[in-house]
Amino acid sequence: MTPTLVEELNAAVAEVAERGRAFWGAPAAPVERAVLHVAAPPDGGVPRYVANLVRDQLERGWCVGVASPPGGDLERLLEGTDAELFPWTARRAPGPSIVSEAVRLSGIVRELDPEVVHLHSAKAGLVGRLAVRGSRATVFTPHAWSFEAVDGAMRSATIAWERYASRWADAVVCVSEAERQRGAETFDAPWRVALTGVDLNAFTECTEDDRFAARRRLGLNGAPLAVCVGRLCEQKGQDVLLRAWGSVVERVPDAELVLVGDGPNRADLEAIAGPGVSLVGARDDVADWLTAADVVTQPSRWEGMSMVMLESMACGRSLVVTDVDGAREAIDGNGAVVPIGDTLALADALAERFLDPALTATEGREARRRAETFHEFGSTAEAIADIYGDVLRSRSAPAPAGELAAPVI
Repeated sequence: MTPTLVEELNAAVAEVAERGRAFWGAPAAPVERAVLHVAAPPDGGVPRYVANLVRDQLERGWCVGVASPPGGDLERLLEGTDAELFPWTARRAPGPSIVSEAVRLSGIVRELDPEVVHLHSAKAGLVGRLAVRGSRATVFTPHAWSFEAVDGAMRSATIAWERYASRWADAVVCVSEAERQRGAETFDAPWRVALTGVDLNAFTECTEDDRFAARRRLGLNGAPLAVCVGRLCEQKGQDVLLRAWGSVVERVPDAELVLVGDGPNRADLEAIAGPGVSLVGARDDVADWLTAADVVTQPSRWEGMSMVMLESMACGRSLVVTDVDGAREAIDGNGAVVPIGDTLALADALAERFLDPALTATEGREARRRAETFHEFGSTAEAIADIYGDVLRSRSAPAPAGELAAPVI
């Protein structure tokens, strides 16, 4: 880490501490709580992951708080639950706002007084570790490394931050083994892995009748259909997919592609979308789109382990994805994993599956089996609960031999 970056980080820490003391005054009387989840992205896969985890923890009888930007998917997904929601305004990208964001978050932590603070995504990990600074049990789940999104000096600075901030995490929980390996190649941390899982009741294995029914509901015809679900942004790589699509329709002229989602790149993507391509915006019927698809494709530039990929597997869909973290270990040969940014390989894999329905059917069945075996969300939730217990035990005084006390969570 460069001396300049160290000085900037230390200055930010000092400012957060001083402003927090000035704003909040003396500590409030402790309120008995268990877990505070902090999630910065207001939409996408992270809110679905966090919502599933919160519901599981509420069913365990835990007290759960959630700090996230107001008005996003996470707030909507947790409506009607007993989770205590704290509006926490945070920008998606880092910048000067991190000091005020950390001050606000430190106030939420003081108000809730949780035993465990669980930070989800790079931005929450940045602000949360500045706000808590190891004062209580802290778990950080990156859901894809921020240093994969940048290059040059910014990449070096981001890696330097992760090295510096690892002292403020009791566990860095990766959602795939590949994500852990990529992190461990770069810096030291208290690594754990809890594979991302999916709600197999919400995303069920679909029959041909289910596919036809979903297409009727969506107003689709019987043409070969590829579906891509995700935020319309640089990370998700829809621009690569649209550049590849022309080669697909040369071989499968009636093929159709639907992009489900919204985001900052929508106008640019609409400008390059060719024949047979539709952008339908953000939808709350994603399961119908996955059910209707012959093939689900994700041309991402980086991931931790994609929720959409796992939801597609649970629906029994053949997949064409890029070689990002988590893809190979999830699919394991039951679908195509192509090089990132390779339009020719992407087009070839899509066309092959349109032209061979037996292949897509076989891959879909095997994908469902893998989802059931390795990616059921109950296993994810149990692994997270075990990590919380390990972290709390490691921070407490040793119990008498043979009498390890269970954490009150």
